[in-house]
Amino acid sequence: MLTEAPPLPAWLDAELPFRRRMLVHGDDRVHFVDHGEGPVVWLQHGNPTWCFLWRKVIPRLQGFRVIAPDLIGLGLSSKPRRAREHTLLRHLEVQNALYDALDPGPTIFVGQDWGGPVSAGIAMAHPDRVAGLVFGNTAVVVPRRPMHSKPFHRFSHFPLVSDAVFRLFGFPQNGLHRTQGDPASMDRTARRAYRWPLRRIRDRAAPLGLARMVPNGESHPTTPVIDAIGRFVQSWEGPAGLVWGVRDPILGRGLRRHREALPQARVWETQAGHFLQEEVPEAFEAAIRHVSEAG
Repeated sequence: MLTEAPPLPAWLDAELPFRRRMLVHGDDRVHFVDHGEGPVVWLQHGNPTWCFLWRKVIPRLQGFRVIAPDLIGLGLSSKPRRAREHTLLRHLEVQNALYDALDPGPTIFVGQDWGGPVSAGIAMAHPDRVAGLVFGNTAVVVPRRPMHSKPFHRFSHFPLVSDAVFRLFGFPQNGLHRTQGDPASMDRTARRAYRWPLRRIRDRAAPLGLARMVPNGESHPTTPVIDAIGRFVQSWEGPAGLVWGVRDPILGRGLRRHREALPQARVWETQAGHFLQEEVPEAFEAAIRHVSEAG
């Protein structure tokens, strides 16, 4: 069932002046932006952000219908209380349910961070609807073996300590600006907006759950799913774009691997950090328009 979204505080509503809706799917509620008319662009965020991350990109996409969902556990979507409830399969099931409910037709799928695998997973489930792929600072193709997770993700597996840091101290959403090429690209209002959906301790399972969702070996439950998504991406021969921030301390070095996976992709290599939507929204606009025109 589709319904209107709940109101935002006035200070936040002014930052996100787009049509917003909700999908009720079983026990889950999925919040999403549905703005504009024209060819469809699906913008998928990652950990620990929400559709607010795309607010500088959306106004640039005049002539498109932009759909930007919140993953469950983040933004205004429902918030499972346990970290183990966050699996890639569950996120794909929920976001695919939203895509099917909207039935938007041919779509350019765009993803950053975990939004890369999730958007590519939706595309994989709807291969006849894919108009193009755009990825930014993500890990969507099959990782090289052996797998080597980042310190951030290794720390998330430490029992008790990681729970305390992620939940009690609001990690990592309280320090997102530190992953930027230019920390000033996130002003005080933006930092407040990223903290706001996770202001209650009981709602902070997702950042930890999504960190633990990163595969760290062959036996990890994410591994076969991400491998299948990677194979789909590597098989894609249609229009594609890569928008990369090389000053990202987490995924900045992943550009080469994605270039190899999508040799036809046009590349926008920038000096941005992890959340490059804050620093180079114009690069996403250029990539999306390029893919649209090449389709």
